[in-house]
Amino acid sequence: MNPLALLFFIAAASAMWLVPRKFAPAPLMACACYMTLGQGIEIGPVSLPIMRMLMAVGLLRILVKGERIEGGLVLIDKIVLAMAGWLLFASFFHDGMESSGPVYISGLLFNLLLMYFLTRVWTRNPGELEDLIKIIAILLVPVAISMIAEKLTARNAFSVFGGINDTVLAREGKLRAQGPFKHPILAGTVGATCIPLFAGILPKYRSIAMVGIASGMAMVLASASSGPVMSLAASLFALGCWKLRRHMRLVTGSAIAAYLVLMMVMNRPPYYLIAEIDISGGSTGWHRAFLIEQTFKYLHEWWLFGTDVTRHWMPYQGIANSENHTDVTNYYIAFGIMGGLPAMLLLVLALVVSLRRVIELQAERDAASKDEAFMIWSFGAGMFAHAATSISVSYFDQSMLFFWLNLAVISSVCAAAGERVPEACVAGGHLLPDMITTNR
Repeated sequence: MNPLALLFFIAAASAMWLVPRKFAPAPLMACACYMTLGQGIEIGPVSLPIMRMLMAVGLLRILVKGERIEGGLVLIDKIVLAMAGWLLFASFFHDGMESSGPVYISGLLFNLLLMYFLTRVWTRNPGELEDLIKIIAILLVPVAISMIAEKLTARNAFSVFGGINDTVLAREGKLRAQGPFKHPILAGTVGATCIPLFAGILPKYRSIAMVGIASGMAMVLASASSGPVMSLAASLFALGCWKLRRHMRLVTGSAIAAYLVLMMVMNRPPYYLIAEIDISGGSTGWHRAFLIEQTFKYLHEWWLFGTDVTRHWMPYQGIANSENHTDVTNYYIAFGIMGGLPAMLLLVLALVVSLRRVIELQAERDAASKDEAFMIWSFGAGMFAHAATSISVSYFDQSMLFFWLNLAVISSVCAAAGERVPEACVAGGHLLPDMITTNR
């Protein structure tokens, strides 16, 4: 850990401990935006990047100060816990040599669960959710500026923290800025998937929302990657569905019907359509589609507990310096490799339940407060963008914080709405209590 990173950690940890609860997420999100995974300490087989150490400070804070999840656990919380429990159990059936085994999975779950549940603890009502989104909008401004500078100068300012290269990646003659993230696609994806959140506060906080949207757009453009552009398209599509919010059964039914028709008329599975998308030049859409096909082909190898070897699925698309794995550019498949079909299906279930609850909750608030209903819808739009992006992107650096934060925000909305009985989510029944609107 270099001196600058050490000063950042001390300042962020101190702030996380001292600030009021609703501002506690700010230091952690600042770490996600400004600090690479190259800074931290190593203790034997345990890696402790600054991000993970700040999460530990956050855990200590809620234990010492007695902070807790308002309203108890909702269904999405329980699905996330079930998925984490299964991943840990399945890890004992792996060899632990490369991105597997109990030590690796414990580190992964530490990041995932703490990001999720710290967000749940620190955002208890709509006012605090709005504060969190405003914080993220402000924090992304320097990231966007640095990525633009990176594209213009071909130098990455965040390389001083290690873990990423000083020189900028290029494809088809285009520089691809990545900021503090491990890859330009991940950097652009963060910008694209945050845009719906900023749109959600646009009616009440126009200036900050516009700044956040502009930063997100700049990150997408600076990354010069097709993936983030498609993530942005998914974000805008989901936001546009606000006009069709009373007809979502028809929209989803039509989408399913269209996919079934494509299955009948296409020579290859419809997911091969992503191979035809090349917005920035040099796209690897075919690789992503073929990975899905190979995953189904070798289902027998990974369906129960996952697998430690995938290189033979796609021998010519392996990860550099890896003898065992191909390049798994799919978040769902990554969970399948780590924990089998149960882990993958639990992840999908969490996303499906979250989107369904968004549709239900915004309908309950629509008559009373359109602004609040639209903000809830924007959370779902962000989650939809993450769900769509996960087909072609596997989050493997601090970008994963934004995925699990978005899911936790929706869970907080469920809890604020008074959800107590998990079956309410499954049955789709309307909940009577209004959303908590105190502490604004």
